Amino acid sequence: MNKYKKQKIQEILISLSAVLVIFIAWSVIAAMKIFPEYFIPAPASVFRAFKEIAFEGYRGGTLLEHLGDSLFRVLTGFILACLIAIPLGMLMGFNRKIKALFDPIVEFYRPLPPLAYYTILVIWLGIGNASKITLLFLAAFPPLSINSMAAVASVPLERIHTAQSLGANKRQIFSRVIFPSCLPGIFTGMRVSIGFTYTTLVSSEIVAATSGIGWMVLDAGKFLRGDVMFMGILVMGITGIILDRLIRIAEMLIVPWKGKG
Repeated sequence: MNKYKKQKIQEILISLSAVLVIFIAWSVIAAMKIFPEYFIPAPASVFRAFKEIAFEGYRGGTLLEHLGDSLFRVLTGFILACLIAIPLGMLMGFNRKIKALFDPIVEFYRPLPPLAYYTILVIWLGIGNASKITLLFLAAFPPLSINSMAAVASVPLERIHTAQSLGANKRQIFSRVIFPSCLPGIFTGMRVSIGFTYTTLVSSEIVAATSGIGWMVLDAGKFLRGDVMFMGILVMGITGIILDRLIRIAEMLIVPWKGKG
């Protein structure tokens, strides 16, 4: 077993140990009944809620249906943002005039809380999926465009000059030098973006929604269903980790040279 594999095994064991410690602490605190059941439900109660909602459903939908609705909104907004923000970000990195045109707009709304402009989107687009997906699209956009722009700016000039000296034209320089050099930065932006998009999910499901994992957590809170709230939060966290892992796997397959000199 080489040194790299040993380090990976150690990292996995440390991560599992941290999760185990948190689970034990949670179980002990719940068993001591210091707090009401709705405040810190026991792990067994959360597991029962998981089985109940997975098979019987919650307010008209099973767990998979609620999760499916949320993932549809998240992934639609994220994919649309990737298709527009990444090319635009690269153009902003190439051309100062394009950057001057779009950068103030992105920088203006980027720090705004999603709920600050979600009500406007509801007025414009209604209470259906259109306003929710638009909100998630806007949440995903800044990390993608900013990281793509920064990736273009970080391409070493020596690579471009070397390609030019070998007779490469502008199209070849972009496709063979600039774009591959930008891929690590683009994937970093995608990982940050999917996190922003997923955290904005609850905001998108807070107004007039009747489905979705974020809506389920909010609705359970109205009835002090701590077990359902904890279960929903755990499902959201695990799903977020899976989405991030999928992007990292895609990065390893598409950018195998990252971090190798």
